[in-house]
Amino acid sequence: MREMSDYGNPYGGYGNQTMTANAQFGGPSAPTPAAADLIKDTTTAGFAKDVLEESRNQPVLVDFWAPWCGPCRQLTPIIEKAVTEAAGRVKLVKMNIDDHPAIAGQLGIQSIPAVVAFVDGRPADGFMGALPESQVKAFIDKIGGPAGADQAAEIAAVLDEAAGLVTTGDIDGAAQLFAAVLQADPDNVRALAGMAECMIGANQHVRARELLSQLPEELSQAPEVQAQLKRLDQIEEARKLGDPVALEHTLSLSPDDHEARMKLAKIRNVEGRREEAAEHLLLIMKKDREFDEDGARKQLLQFFEVWGPKDPATIMARRKLSSILFS
Repeated sequence: MREMSDYGNPYGGYGNQTMTANAQFGGPSAPTPAAADLIKDTTTAGFAKDVLEESRNQPVLVDFWAPWCGPCRQLTPIIEKAVTEAAGRVKLVKMNIDDHPAIAGQLGIQSIPAVVAFVDGRPADGFMGALPESQVKAFIDKIGGPAGADQAAEIAAVLDEAAGLVTTGDIDGAAQLFAAVLQADPDNVRALAGMAECMIGANQHVRARELLSQLPEELSQAPEVQAQLKRLDQIEEARKLGDPVALEHTLSLSPDDHEARMKLAKIRNVEGRREEAAEHLLLIMKKDREFDEDGARKQLLQFFEVWGPKDPATIMARRKLSSILFS
């Protein structure tokens, strides 16, 4: 396996990747769309392009106003500020009905200010009057989705990709993605546990434990984090259990040496030979459920906690465990 020299500050020497991810996730390095890109005036001739076509990309709010309208002047700074802070979830198009009355007439607008939200080329919702900022923001959240929704979906997709890389053995690639997520969301439990898993995969056990031991309690108690801590404990225990070749030889001479078989199961587990580890414990259960106070079953359940419910070894072993328990 290729060594990972560093997971950096604190997650690694992956500066370029994390900067890219920050931009992708809307993190500190992501450029906020300029107001000029989010807010514009339109005309009757430009309405189809500026509103109908553009609303197929993201919702467009159309603010119908007039220079003589006092409430319009109250609403303008409020809605422009809210749209700018929405950072691309919606756009704002303003239409002066004195200069361009046709569209407002077609929509049946009889008083201003009036704001109509267009989605996929059609009116979807709206409001009239100079609403306070809180209500304008709530309207934008309703139309454009709450702040951070897109980022959360993107992060979840990256985490799924990283988990897939771990499965295929691309530890470095997975670590880069986990580090990128942690730059955008430092308290993301899946990314923290995933980074620890990558460190373990690179034999950086001390660093993995340091990472997890420094977490605040509410994060350290998460199942994903606890699974990696238990995995580290299993690795440390397995180091003290002896030579697996010698244990195999012992079992060839004495197949009912359950203590030797239990030790070998623990070693095979940390070697990544999960199905073999499970088979050893299942065999102990078949022959002697009372051994070590049902220790084989208890150990197998601890393996499940680390492997996770979707791991093929967990699925296989659970099925065989059920047949033993309920036969």
